[in-house]
Amino acid sequence: MTGSFRTASGGRIDRAKPLAFRFDGTTYYGFQGDTLASALIANGVHLMGRSFKYHRPRGVVSAGSDEPNALVDVRRDDARTTPNLRATQVELYEGLVATSQNRWPSLGFDAGAMNDLFSPFLPAGFYYKTFMWPAGAWKRFYEPKIRAMAGLGVAPTLPDPDRYTQHYAHCDVLVIGAGPAGIAAALAASATGARVMLVDEQAEFGGSLLAETGATIDGKPAQQWLADALETLAASGNVTLLTRTTAFGYFPHNMIALAERVTEHLASPNPNLPRERLWQVRATEVVIAAGALERPLVFPENDRPGVMLAEAGRTYLTRYGAKPGTRATVFTACDSGYRAALELAAGGVEVAAIADLRPQVHGDWAAKALDAGIDVRPSTVVTGTLGRRRVSGAHLAKLKAGAVGPAETVACDLVLMSGGFTPSVHMFSQSRGKLVYDPALQVYLPGTSVERERSAGACRGVYGLKAVIEDGYARGESAAKDAGFGAASPRAFAVEAAELGTDGFIGAVPHGRNPAFAKAFVDWQNDVTSKDIALATREGFRSIEHVKRYTTTGMATDQGKSSNMNALGIVSEQLGVGVPQIGLTTFRPPFTPTTFGIFAGAARGDLFDPIRTTPIHDWAAERGAAFEDVSLWKRAHYFPKTGEDMHAAVARECKAVRSGAGIFDASTLGKIEIVGPDAAEFMNRMYTNAWTKLEPGRLRYGVMLREDGFVMDDGVVGRLSHDRFHVTTTTGGAPRVLAHMEDYLQTEWPDLDVWLTSTTEQWAVIAVQGPKSREILQPLMDDIDLSRAAFPHMSVREGHIRGVPTRVFSVSFTGELGFEVNVPAEHGRAIWEAIFKAGEPHGIMPYGTETMHVLRAEKGYIIVGQETDGTAVPDDVNLGWAVGKAKRDFVGKRSLERAAMSAPDRKQLVGLLTTDPKIVLEEGAQIVAEPGVKVPSPTPVPMLGFVTSSYASATLERSIALAMIKGGRARIGTKLHVPMPGGSIEVTVVEPSFYDPKGERFDA
Repeated sequence: MTGSFRTASGGRIDRAKPLAFRFDGTTYYGFQGDTLASALIANGVHLMGRSFKYHRPRGVVSAGSDEPNALVDVRRDDARTTPNLRATQVELYEGLVATSQNRWPSLGFDAGAMNDLFSPFLPAGFYYKTFMWPAGAWKRFYEPKIRAMAGLGVAPTLPDPDRYTQHYAHCDVLVIGAGPAGIAAALAASATGARVMLVDEQAEFGGSLLAETGATIDGKPAQQWLADALETLAASGNVTLLTRTTAFGYFPHNMIALAERVTEHLASPNPNLPRERLWQVRATEVVIAAGALERPLVFPENDRPGVMLAEAGRTYLTRYGAKPGTRATVFTACDSGYRAALELAAGGVEVAAIADLRPQVHGDWAAKALDAGIDVRPSTVVTGTLGRRRVSGAHLAKLKAGAVGPAETVACDLVLMSGGFTPSVHMFSQSRGKLVYDPALQVYLPGTSVERERSAGACRGVYGLKAVIEDGYARGESAAKDAGFGAASPRAFAVEAAELGTDGFIGAVPHGRNPAFAKAFVDWQNDVTSKDIALATREGFRSIEHVKRYTTTGMATDQGKSSNMNALGIVSEQLGVGVPQIGLTTFRPPFTPTTFGIFAGAARGDLFDPIRTTPIHDWAAERGAAFEDVSLWKRAHYFPKTGEDMHAAVARECKAVRSGAGIFDASTLGKIEIVGPDAAEFMNRMYTNAWTKLEPGRLRYGVMLREDGFVMDDGVVGRLSHDRFHVTTTTGGAPRVLAHMEDYLQTEWPDLDVWLTSTTEQWAVIAVQGPKSREILQPLMDDIDLSRAAFPHMSVREGHIRGVPTRVFSVSFTGELGFEVNVPAEHGRAIWEAIFKAGEPHGIMPYGTETMHVLRAEKGYIIVGQETDGTAVPDDVNLGWAVGKAKRDFVGKRSLERAAMSAPDRKQLVGLLTTDPKIVLEEGAQIVAEPGVKVPSPTPVPMLGFVTSSYASATLERSIALAMIKGGRARIGTKLHVPMPGGSIEVTVVEPSFYDPKGERFDA
């Protein structure tokens, strides 16, 4: 029931818990503790996918996260389907449904395999050279076709119903990797009292110890020592243990991103648990114990199902109790192949031969193999394999003086290969540490560190179980010491284990065959062969970064795990230069593919772009308001009556404000409380105008610049007392302005005694505008006199309205008499309704943001971000009067003194009137001097400027527009033209204030 290739006993699987699963529609059985790959192997299934480019049959190569071939789609339901999962990492559970990818109509018969027949005509760089002709064909023909064929798995189309959470954590020592080095490092660091986090991507801690059969540590079998060590760590109280957790990104200042798979391995996940959890860990010190990856050998037909790494074959047998074959040929350049051969032979797998690339075979491993009756062949290479959907034989040939002799065919259904071990330096590289090449080991090792980290064990070239454990312990102790803790108790480890040598091979194995027809794969995932890399060097590429992009080797999710060193070896041989001179590719995060969901967390659906509403929102919705998004806020755009479109509603609202009164929700304005003895000095430095002499109870319009002198924000500021200011900002600029202020306060002026507090959501702001606004509000005031003499324009008073504390600003953004009533947000709707009821006899009317835009444009008032584009200085938008000429300094002052900032041909804010008053210009339309310009124009046209705001004014009974035009003020009274597809529109340049230019209605 559980597969004919399952061992009778052994492994870490739970044989008392059989599990049924489906792969490509067929039901199979495995055990608790299996991966999908190990369960399929135990059922004799080796064909698990098709290659990306040639659609060649592919099976597993590895047993871990470096697997390039066995990519599957795992489906729970229509919405829960995940493509491109490595079968070697998919934990088996009851009812798992997996499907192979990149094949049609079936895995066994894939029509795309025709590509393999045309492979001689599809070399590296084929796309770059072929799709250049005919001109323009890329967009019209090639790109749509290639995009339709590209990809491996199929992305789900339904919304993901699962939940993803994010968690922030701090620790003294973070240990990445829980193999023997990582376990030892955690033991040492935790013994000092440091807070330790130990994380590993596998379902169990232990790393290589999980497949260990003969070693002992401190007199115990390796796996018993592992169990005891984990028990000690769990009981310590200062260690966080995270399995199924991949450290996928190393960011500045020891910020490590971890992806924890919480319920992926469960048949019936708890709905209260997230599917995955993103940990963002800030660690004082980091120990990287990521181990090493076995390196494949590059020989012809090394991609057939049944060709895998020696350690992978051994792992499937000893850890999962799954025989990867019945008769094996081992091809090796190091001792790892011998260990695998001996353990497979002991497990019931016949070993036909060990082909050792090395010329001399000596030492204990060869002796053990010979004693076991295994045919050991030194100076021997595999020159090819037989079979289609599964390897059926290997061609072995002797190397003599560098030449390849005649090949002998050895029948086998399993080929194990080992080219040595490559330290996993991805995390170290991500930390911006500098790698150094070790010519003896033929690998890159961690060199100079940038962050507070250290590598331990095999990932820094330390091999041998005893050396790895002792190195891990020492590194864990040093990490705790550097984090401020004492030394751990001295500890010696008694380890008995068969040691492996450090031999290995990089590059392409000599095979003596025509390279045009002998596909020796370097990168299985991207179908890159040794021939492709050799071609890249002939094409003139010398840097491995360029070779990588030309051939795609080491790209995508592989990130050089299996292919990098062999690619470097081939380029080195082709160019006749050392590996360090070729360079090294960049290891980018994530270390392994990471779901989008874990990054989004809760930020999706309604929470993707958080919706903020004001206290008056529901009232506006009940009155049928149309809303628009302004920054993160929902704001009432206009209030249509039955049968009205936006233009009719806005015209009605504008007339109401000009003739009587309008009420407007301005709660979204940013509000910042600036308090402290140095508050006035702080304001003086942040804003262009002077603030020290502003009397309490008065308002002032403020302009804020960036360091480069360009307008950043504006707003009205009220001085409540000598040490307190109430600052308003634009709706969209509130967080930016507060961050700008905090940056200067904390980094440039820490001597100032000032506190900054965001009060945006503390206050609801009700703007009452129009000639009857005073008359409406005064009866509602408990203790504030709104008379013209007591409360002139640009003043602020504190008191009460209907018993509610309030701050009232006498300010206008419409050009009419106006007041802004600030009340605590929880009283916002009640006070709004009270004002509206009091105003009904006076014809008060609610208005929205569109009406506000029209009213302010009639006055020529700017909106930062609409009239300004990040390149406007105050004088450009007629705010030169707001720049304190006598001020010693303020942010942006020196930039304003540059000659270019006052050049006469700078774009300046002006008004435009169309010759035909019914024509409303398009915002963003370009402005030119001559009328004959066509749109689109075949030649570049010298543009004078552009329209920033344009509206139909019900008050003026015509269209109006604001524009930024080169030397605009000098052009007032002249005619210009706005080219449009329907013809050129003539405009007259005028002053930007169209309504009450003297401001006589402010105190009406």
